[in-house]
Amino acid sequence: MARLLAETPPGAGDRLAVILNGLGSTKHEELFVLWLTVAPLLRDAGYTRVKPEVGELVTSLDMSGVSLTITWLDAELEPLWTAPAETPAYRRGTTAVQSGDASGEETSDAGTADAPFEADADSRTYAVQCVAALEAARQSLHAAESRLGDLDAVAGDGDHGRGMVRGSDAAATAGAAAGTRGAGAGSVLVAAGDAWADKAGGTSGVLWGAGLRALGESLGDHRVPGAEELAAGMSAFAARITDLGKAGPGDKTMVDALLPFTEAFTRLVQEGAEPRQAWASAALDAVAAAEATAALRPLKGRARPLAEKSLGTPDPGATSLAMIFTVMGPFLAGSGQPGSSQSRITSNQTARALS
Repeated sequence: MARLLAETPPGAGDRLAVILNGLGSTKHEELFVLWLTVAPLLRDAGYTRVKPEVGELVTSLDMSGVSLTITWLDAELEPLWTAPAETPAYRRGTTAVQSGDASGEETSDAGTADAPFEADADSRTYAVQCVAALEAARQSLHAAESRLGDLDAVAGDGDHGRGMVRGSDAAATAGAAAGTRGAGAGSVLVAAGDAWADKAGGTSGVLWGAGLRALGESLGDHRVPGAEELAAGMSAFAARITDLGKAGPGDKTMVDALLPFTEAFTRLVQEGAEPRQAWASAALDAVAAAEATAALRPLKGRARPLAEKSLGTPDPGATSLAMIFTVMGPFLAGSGQPGSSQSRITSNQTARALS
C-alpha cells in the first residue's frame, strides 16, 4: 500500500476508487480477509474510499494472486465511477434504460438473429466446407489443449490451450448455426470469428476472431472462391491480424507462422499450383516456421518479461496457428473427405506441429 500511495499525483484529493481484484483462483473469502487489512490502511492514511469493489472482476482463468488498483477521484471522475452500469461482466446499481432506445421505450431485436442471408447456392455449398474446417480446428485444439498449455506455461500463464479450445468451440457452433440458416461462406466465417473473439478471451482470441472475420468479408457470400480469391482472403486474414496486433516477423508470436504461410500460399497460387496442394505446402512452411520460433526471444505479449526462459520452446500461438491451418486446408482448399490422402497428410502435419 505504501508503494501505491507513493505514486499520489500532485494536487490529488483524498477520495479514492479502489478495486481489489482476484485473478481467478483467489476466492472471495480470501479477498474479503485481505480487504480487512487494505481498508484500515487507506483510512489511516486519510483517504475516503468511494464505493470500493472487491471480487473477481478481471481474471485470467485460474491464475493465482490478486491485483489492487486505486484511482484518485475528482469532481469529474467520481460521478462516472459511482454511476449505474450494466454489462455482461460488471454491474453497479440499476440503469435507467435496461434496453431499447434513448427514449426508454422497449425495442426488440427478435428475429434479427433469424434474418435471412443473401447468399447464392454455390457459396452455401462452400459454406458447408467452411463449417467442416471450423469443426476440424475445434477437434484438433481439443486434442492439443494440454500440449499448448504446457508450451504457454514456460514463459506465460499456461492458458493458451484452454483459450483456443473455448474460442474454437464457440466459432464452430456459431458457424454451424449460420450455415443451418442459409448463410454463405463469408457470413459463416464472420459469425465464427465474432464468436471466437467473444468467448475465447485473451489477445489470441481477439486476433483469431478478427482474422476469421476479415477472411469472411473477403470471400463474401457469392460463388465458390477460386485460388486467387482464397489467396486474397488469407492475405486479408494476415493483414487484419498484423494491423491489430502490431507484431512482426521475429517477435515470437503467431505472426511468425502466419506470414510464411500466407506468402507461400500466395506465391504458389500465382505460379499456377492447385489450391489444395498450394495450401498443404504452405502449411508445411507454417509448421517449420512455428518450430523455428524456439530460437527466438519474445518481443510481444506476456512472454516478453521472461524472454530468456522461453528460449528453446516454440511459441504456442505460432504452433496452434500452424496446426489449425494444417487441418483446415483440406476443407477450405480441397475436398476434405474423411479418409482421403489429403486428410492423412493433414494428420501427419498436425502431429509434426505438436512434436
